[in-house]
Amino acid sequence: MSTMKSVRTGGVDKIDVVDVERPVPGPKDALVRIRACGICGTDVTFLHMGGMPARAHLGGDMIPVALGHEPAGEVVEVGAEVNGLEVGDRVVVNPQDAPTGIIGCGGRYGGMSEYLLIENAEVGKSVAVFPDTVPFDVASLNEPMAVARHCVNRSEAKPGDKVVVFGAGPIGLGAAIWLKLRGVEHVVVADVIPSRLEKALAVGADAVIDSAEEDVAARLTELHGQSANALGQPRPGTDIFIDAAGAPVVFNTVVNSAKWGAKLVMVAVQKKGSEFDLGGMLRSELTLVASQGYPTEIFEVTPELVEHQERFARLISHRVPFSQAERAFELTLTPGAAEKVVVTLDDED
Repeated sequence: MSTMKSVRTGGVDKIDVVDVERPVPGPKDALVRIRACGICGTDVTFLHMGGMPARAHLGGDMIPVALGHEPAGEVVEVGAEVNGLEVGDRVVVNPQDAPTGIIGCGGRYGGMSEYLLIENAEVGKSVAVFPDTVPFDVASLNEPMAVARHCVNRSEAKPGDKVVVFGAGPIGLGAAIWLKLRGVEHVVVADVIPSRLEKALAVGADAVIDSAEEDVAARLTELHGQSANALGQPRPGTDIFIDAAGAPVVFNTVVNSAKWGAKLVMVAVQKKGSEFDLGGMLRSELTLVASQGYPTEIFEVTPELVEHQERFARLISHRVPFSQAERAFELTLTPGAAEKVVVTLDDED
């Protein structure tokens, strides 16, 4: 029996690097040697909980979660019945397609492993092939950029729209990139961390707002002109608000800044207990649109990720070798320490 190393949740805010059996692909499967895997806010949620509740008794004992749902790697074995995939192909993965559960999110397998079994491997459904001109760490952004793309698709932003994105983390910055590639005229990014705002400008945002220091509504009025809500009260001319931050203050800021007919797209996970001003929503006829995952976008983004790889590469703040996986997760757990951490698995790791 061959073994491999795999990362899973340990105690609260800790990971375990464990030896597990290396999967053996069946005739319909492929085995991928992982070369890079990003760390996501969802991983942090599992770490804070110390796993996930066992289904049989929710709220009871925590069971470990195999981590990693942003993997990129190369195919090392292909089942006899798999078409269109060859040993040596570089691939990104659709974590939601795995029949044994979402990869890295409670499923049997996690992408933060030396090898990953792709069950029922099918190009365009479970995997997509990318060229060797794209580094594995950049390719690992495919999954989070699909999340950002779905949010922009849900916004239905048109070229003439004026948009603000709250939250300059990977999803917010990804949304800003997709908005500009979509031809949107004016995209503003708001955050409270100056270094993130610098990065927002570097990836193509037209303007930024430091919401810890500046009056958001006043700045948006400067940037997007003045409009009004349904009662004629003055409001910025912003058409679309995207919440990639998930803080209650963002929602309230939007409600207080929304003109008549504005739209709010919520892609960030909201914290429990948030109270929303429904009367304020009424006064602007604010449309709330929720954006979850990537129903169609997981491989829709791949060709453009390849084409604009230098732009997307700027989102990666830290590259950490697999041998230092604990440090990689510590960086992610420390507020403000890192923007996007990618764990790399090279020959020398």
